[in-house]
Amino acid sequence: MKEGLPMEQNQLEQLKAVKEEMTRFMLTYKFGMDEMNTKLNILKEEFQHIHEYNPIEHIKSRIKSPESILKKVHRKNLEISLDSIRKNIHDIVGIRIVCSFISDIYRVSKMIQNQKDIKLIECKDYIKNPKPNGYKSLHLILSIPVFMSDREEEVFVEIQIRTVAMDFWASLEHKIYYKYNKSIPENLTKELTDAAMVANELDDRMEQLNREMNYIKEQNDTDLDSLKINNKNFHMPIKLLESLKRKN
Repeated sequence: MKEGLPMEQNQLEQLKAVKEEMTRFMLTYKFGMDEMNTKLNILKEEFQHIHEYNPIEHIKSRIKSPESILKKVHRKNLEISLDSIRKNIHDIVGIRIVCSFISDIYRVSKMIQNQKDIKLIECKDYIKNPKPNGYKSLHLILSIPVFMSDREEEVFVEIQIRTVAMDFWASLEHKIYYKYNKSIPENLTKELTDAAMVANELDDRMEQLNREMNYIKEQNDTDLDSLKINNKNFHMPIKLLESLKRKN
């Protein structure tokens, strides 16, 4: 028994080291997701106050579990190592942004990419180039720095940006896809494709309505002496407005 103790102790130390490394690995991606969510929430508030409406309906974020990561490693026939995973799997962090209108998708995408510490790695525009089944969305693979106590890590984040109609269709398609074990009957495939066309027509009509509403609002927007922040109205002194106007 005593002869086996050193080996057991060594194995225990190895397991502790692996656990610590894996914990740090997953935490890095968690921090990357937190940073990106903070950036998005700042954009939401800025956009709401400056443009008086919020183009982002809602945001969902998730981190792949270690089991899910391992399955993808096997599917892609990759080396089972943290370095290989960092380099080759770009969707460990996934964020879905649902917008009101198609134009908002590209506006939000541009605002994200304009941030200096974010690097665009890849962009797939399934709105201009839909998938054969009708799927539409804008996919971005981004890199964001995470500053730890002893190092800086670059974390990949996948962001999908779509409209409410696109998101509804994609959620339904996803449920049917897995209900039929990834083999959807032909009649349902056709129905889904037809539904995607209806969703696209709805997006186009809502986009036109949005343009018309913005035009009307611009013509009638005379409330220039008040400032609304955090749902509170602040009166703007006329002297301050005149002074700022002269400087501009």
